[in-house]
Amino acid sequence: MPAPKQTKRFAFAISGIVQGVGFRPFVYQLAAKHGLNGWVRNTSAGVEIEAEGIEQALDSFSDELISLSPPQSVIKIFKQTEIPLTGEEGFNIKPSQSLSGRFQLVSPDIATCTQCQNDISDPRNRRYRYPFTNCTNCGPRFTIIEDIPYDRPLTTMKDFEMCPACQAEYDNPLDRRFHAQPNACPVCGPRLWLADKTGKELESADAIAKAAKLLKDGRILAIRGLGGFLLAADATNPLAVNTLRRRKHRPSKPFAVMLPDIAEARKHCFISAEEEKLLISPAAPIVLCKWNRESPICPETAPKQNYLGIMLAYTPLHHLLLKDTGKPLIMTSGNLSEEPIAKDNDEALKRLGNIADYFLLHNRPIYSRYDDSVVMYEAGAKRVIRRGRGYAPYPVQTSFTDKEVLALGPQEKNTFCLLKDGYAFVSQHIGDMQNPETLDSFEETLAVYLKLFRLNPQIIASDLHPGYITTALAEARSASLDIPLVKVQHHHAHIASCLAENNCDEEVIGVALDGTGYGLDGHIWGGEFFCGGIKQGFSRQAHLEYLPLPGGEAAIKKPYRTAVSYVYTLLGEEGLNFFKDIEPEELDIIKTQLERKLNSPLTSSAGRLFDAVAALCGICQVANYDSQPAIELETEAGDTEFAQCYPFELDLDKGIYLIRLKGIIQGVLSDLSSGKTAAYISVKFHNTVSQIVLDTCLRLSAQSGLTKVALSGGVFQNRRVFRQVIKKLEAEGFEVITHKEIPSNDGCISLGQAVIAASQGGI
Repeated sequence: MPAPKQTKRFAFAISGIVQGVGFRPFVYQLAAKHGLNGWVRNTSAGVEIEAEGIEQALDSFSDELISLSPPQSVIKIFKQTEIPLTGEEGFNIKPSQSLSGRFQLVSPDIATCTQCQNDISDPRNRRYRYPFTNCTNCGPRFTIIEDIPYDRPLTTMKDFEMCPACQAEYDNPLDRRFHAQPNACPVCGPRLWLADKTGKELESADAIAKAAKLLKDGRILAIRGLGGFLLAADATNPLAVNTLRRRKHRPSKPFAVMLPDIAEARKHCFISAEEEKLLISPAAPIVLCKWNRESPICPETAPKQNYLGIMLAYTPLHHLLLKDTGKPLIMTSGNLSEEPIAKDNDEALKRLGNIADYFLLHNRPIYSRYDDSVVMYEAGAKRVIRRGRGYAPYPVQTSFTDKEVLALGPQEKNTFCLLKDGYAFVSQHIGDMQNPETLDSFEETLAVYLKLFRLNPQIIASDLHPGYITTALAEARSASLDIPLVKVQHHHAHIASCLAENNCDEEVIGVALDGTGYGLDGHIWGGEFFCGGIKQGFSRQAHLEYLPLPGGEAAIKKPYRTAVSYVYTLLGEEGLNFFKDIEPEELDIIKTQLERKLNSPLTSSAGRLFDAVAALCGICQVANYDSQPAIELETEAGDTEFAQCYPFELDLDKGIYLIRLKGIIQGVLSDLSSGKTAAYISVKFHNTVSQIVLDTCLRLSAQSGLTKVALSGGVFQNRRVFRQVIKKLEAEGFEVITHKEIPSNDGCISLGQAVIAASQGGI
């Protein structure tokens, strides 16, 4: 006789991204499939399940909880425990439970799914052309969550009472809108309207159709989206694009372009299979793709660029607007340059009134600001350049601490980081901290994270720079909470963040190449080579030689000043004969500053070396946005490849290698004098930077025995340098560690600060 089937009961505790992704209806349907009794509920720690039934069915249920879980879910912890039988009948969904001090991972906002796209396109559907259509597979998440567990009363949808039809969907475990917290329709949900720049609502039977007509007429619109406002214009209309540039105070920095679907995107860019996966992914980021110059998108959209930042429509509103417009649309952050994205209607009317002609507004509150993410696919992997919508607040898992740490990040490209229970929650991109609006956004977003993830910091971490706003904030918070403050050198944080992202606890050679970071000696660092690790600490082993920056910040904004400094310092008076286009009076002023060391801080910055070469080549004399000279210098090289390099020297001085730059500057001037093109010089210079990294790493490896190299810093967002460095290092047997999910620019600094503070700071 076969053995009798044994009845058992199991309790499951599951954490990760398991709320807002259709997990409870999935569990309900799975339990029904296997004939199980019990219940499921959300808690502030994740999802709890109790299931009772025959042992074989429970085994299948347990396996399929993981193998068949909803596509947007991410299971991090799965615990199963046998418990006593209760004999209950049926399977139900219990009310959510808040657990003191517990937190769970929060889903990023998710691009509109195909089914919801079909709903808004079907005239027979009750959500036809409804711009707030969503389901458990898509729609807003992080931007509307006020607290956990993720239930409608704890979201900004709490004031929209569902109509009977929506409530029926919400209550039906077999419906894809079961417990979709933003669920709504035209009868009961948020509404959209068109307004002029005074905020007066304009009468229109269809606000989206009217907005599309205005865009086709060359108007600029401010559009309230998921995490804030975007500014839209016809990307094929040079007049509209230049008007937007003038009003936004953004003369040169590239704009992103939104397209309706991947087929349309292929008309404007050459898109690899990997880039297509990124574009159509639920995160739907801006992806930097090779620009097809036969595209009707006007050059003014991204001046002097070979790559165009494109994204696909990711909300119902975008899908409808792009369909009605029939044109590629610029969709850029709703702000003035260097300010945070505008979030609320009144705020936008005030801050964007001098930019936009009209406003497309809605009344669904946004709880957290959320810029679009920017990524590229390079060297075999996705590389995040700006982390926001679709990725944050998804954490990095790290094994470096069991302490709770708050790291406040850098001054520019700011993010902050919360370290708790093996997770590093790196915030979405905040921006540059020089203005009050960004500071307000920082404090607002930090409050959201501290609340959602229940952080009670034991350590505060900050940059070493005494003049940074974030340093002052960290000092004040440390004093008020009476907890330790650990100040971390900028480039140490760069390398530590790369190691933390890759969960590497070994010592490495760390290469940090960027524009600016306050050094341990008080000088401006930026071309740095270290040996060490997160737990062991870092020692500086090599760097670009120090050269003066006449005027400090003025030299960064006017790269020709840096070029004059490097030529005069390295080559002397004779080199100044090259600068025919600079007024003699200004040249004399720069020369005097250098000779008398007046406001001419010393720097080892790789970014400034790029600036100097770009200026010498006539590519960029004045920078209107961060890294413009380096970006345009890379663009100039195009697809040209050859092997020649400029000469440089590695000079051992007091135990540290100094990378001497005279041969590079001399070589650039010689090539210019002999009629070589800027493209030729650009290729040769990029080759040289890559060779500097290789030769220096070989020297340091020979003396230290280290064979792993970690790369960080904004210079490694340069595709050519990044590719070449990895190829050269791997050819010599090095293992190369790089950023993927966290930016290599200063957006990674807070993560590095956090893990160093946790590992070395103590409590």
